[in-house]
Amino acid sequence: MPAATSRTAAALVAAAGAAALALATPATAAPAATAPQASSPQASSHASSAFGPAPVQRRGAHHPHTRFDGGSVWGGYVAQGSGFQNISGSWTMPQVQCNTANDLFAPWVGIDGYGSQTVEQTGVQVDCSSGSPVLSGWYEMYPAPPQYFNDPVSTGDSFTGAVSTDGSGNYTLTLTDNTQGWTESTQQQLDGQNVSAEAVIESPTQSYPSFGRLDFSNVTVNGQAFDAFGPQAIDSGQYTETALSNGSFSIVPAGGGFARTNHTTADRPASIRY
Repeated sequence: MPAATSRTAAALVAAAGAAALALATPATAAPAATAPQASSPQASSHASSAFGPAPVQRRGAHHPHTRFDGGSVWGGYVAQGSGFQNISGSWTMPQVQCNTANDLFAPWVGIDGYGSQTVEQTGVQVDCSSGSPVLSGWYEMYPAPPQYFNDPVSTGDSFTGAVSTDGSGNYTLTLTDNTQGWTESTQQQLDGQNVSAEAVIESPTQSYPSFGRLDFSNVTVNGQAFDAFGPQAIDSGQYTETALSNGSFSIVPAGGGFARTNHTTADRPASIRY
């Protein structure tokens, strides 16, 4: 969900027993560039999760290259401005250890959500509610709930996600499992503002499972390397990110090694909002 939904964050906090979060606001300007892809997916409603804006704990004004240590629901890199027309990036799903049934997270790429109330995004969810990690590909046009694909997903799979818009409310979202050879693509409509572009991880329950490293690579925005837009680094939970270089970076445990954290014992919310 967007990086700016206080009432959503409050509901999540009350239900999941997590810390209260606040909103983020955008800044700088960015160029415009190229266009979408087409096709149509076989997506199905799944569990009751929803990815979306990232409530961020305020620490004064947001500036490019500023890191907000552990205070955000999102972790990774976010570019702010206007005229974002497309983002594409790849990542590999890491081996995950579930610590509680509350553990839930997803790496994803998308447009909007940082300083706006919509998010157009696609990624892969890891859900520990069954006691073991269950992986699912999905897309979401927040505030609508996520739609899950019925394709197989395994630890170690390489993914490429892409979101593009014509600037008139038409979006194309594409997710490809490069390892297993499937692609899902959907065209959707939403009155988005196109004021941010991001490649991030997110835990709506603020309860991440443990993993050692998650690599993002070849992240481009408007046809240029992500670096060109001066994206800011944001930490989430027990994870931080390495330096961005030519559109590539890694999500790693802030303390090194295989991340573990003290998890809350609150019941898992019936309806999760990302």
